[in-house]
Amino acid sequence: MSGATTASSSDVRQFTVDADDDGIRLDRWFKRHLPDISFGTVSRWARTGQLRVDGKRAKEGDRIEAGQTIRVPPAEPAAATTSARPKRQRAPLSDDQIDLARSMVIHKDAQAIVLNKPPGLATQGGTKTHEHVDGLLDALSYDLEGRPKLVHRLDKDTSGALLIARTARAAAHFAKAFSSRTARKVYWAIITGVPSIEDGMVELPIAKQPGSGGEKMHVDEKEGSPARTRYRVIERAGNRAAWVELQPFTGRTHQLRVHMAAIGHPIVGDGKYGGQEAFLSGSISRKMHLHARRIRVDHPDGGRVDMIAELPHHFAETLSSLGFDPALGDIPLDDGPPPPTRAQLKAKAKAHAKTVRKERRGERRSRGSGGETGGGRKP
Repeated sequence: MSGATTASSSDVRQFTVDADDDGIRLDRWFKRHLPDISFGTVSRWARTGQLRVDGKRAKEGDRIEAGQTIRVPPAEPAAATTSARPKRQRAPLSDDQIDLARSMVIHKDAQAIVLNKPPGLATQGGTKTHEHVDGLLDALSYDLEGRPKLVHRLDKDTSGALLIARTARAAAHFAKAFSSRTARKVYWAIITGVPSIEDGMVELPIAKQPGSGGEKMHVDEKEGSPARTRYRVIERAGNRAAWVELQPFTGRTHQLRVHMAAIGHPIVGDGKYGGQEAFLSGSISRKMHLHARRIRVDHPDGGRVDMIAELPHHFAETLSSLGFDPALGDIPLDDGPPPPTRAQLKAKAKAHAKTVRKERRGERRSRGSGGETGGGRKP
C-alpha cells in the first residue's frame, strides 16, 4: 500500500502511489487503501479542489501513476447520529490462522517481513474472497503495536516471496523502491513450448480487456500502459516445455502471464490467458506454475533485504517430472540498470545519426575552405 508521510489523521495526508496501483482510478485507490472514506466524500473533495495529485486538482475518475503524490484532506469526524454506520471491526484470528500466517514467514527484522505465500491464497480481499494475507497480518505484529502493511501483491495462484512492511516508515520506503524500480523481483515459471530466442525482452503495452470488469488484461498497442519483461530460458524439455526466469521491469497487473501468453508460450496452469494450451498432458499439475523466487530491495536502515522463497510442492514435482535440475535455477542478478527500451534505443540511434551528419557537413565545409585558400595556381 502507499505510505502516508504524516502520522496524525487530523492533518492533511500525503500518499505515494506504489507500483501495484499504477494506472488505476483515483476513486479505486481510495476504496483499496482508505475504505472508510465514502465515494461521496471523495467527489466533494474533488469538486472543492481539496483533492490533489502532484499538487494539481484531481477528479475521482482520474488515472494515477506510480510515484505520484496524492494529497488527502484531513479526516472528517463521523456524524454523531444514531443512524451512523459503526466501524467494522476485524474478527479475532483463530489459532489455525495465526499458525498459518507465521508458518509463511521466511524473514523478519525490525522493519520488514518476507513471506513465502502459498498458491491459492489471495493477497487482499475482494468479492467472494474472505481468506487472504491482508486478513492475517494481525498475527505478524509480534513485539510491535502497529499492524504490518502490504507494499505489493501477488496473484492468488502465484506463490512465493511477498514483502511486508512493519512500520509506516518502512512502508513509505518500500513503496518508493517499487515505484522507482530499484526493487528487484525474480520469478520462476514453467511455460509451454520453447521460445526461439533464449534470452529476450518482451515489450508489449497492457490494458484492461473490455467487458471483463477489469479482471482480465490484454495487449493493447494503442491504449495500453508500457510493460517490459525479461525472460531467460534455464532449461528445456525438448520442445514440450521450458523452465524460465522472469524479471518484470514494470508492475502491470498480470504482466508476466499476459506477456508469456502473447509470445505463444503461456505459463503452465494459466488457463485464463493460455486456454487449453496452458496445460501439459500426463501427470503435470494443472495448478499455476508461476513462483516469486526472489525479492531484493534496499532496507530502510541500510543494507538490503534479499530473500529466496522455496518452491511449492506441485512446482517442485513438475521440475522433477520434466527432468530439470533445480541447481541450475538461481542465476546471479545483474546489478546494472535495466536494459534500454526500444524507444530509448531508437532515440539514441537517431541522436548518433544526427551527430554523424553534422560531422560530415563539417568535413565538407573544411575541404571546400581548404581548396579556396590553398588550391590556386602557383605564380
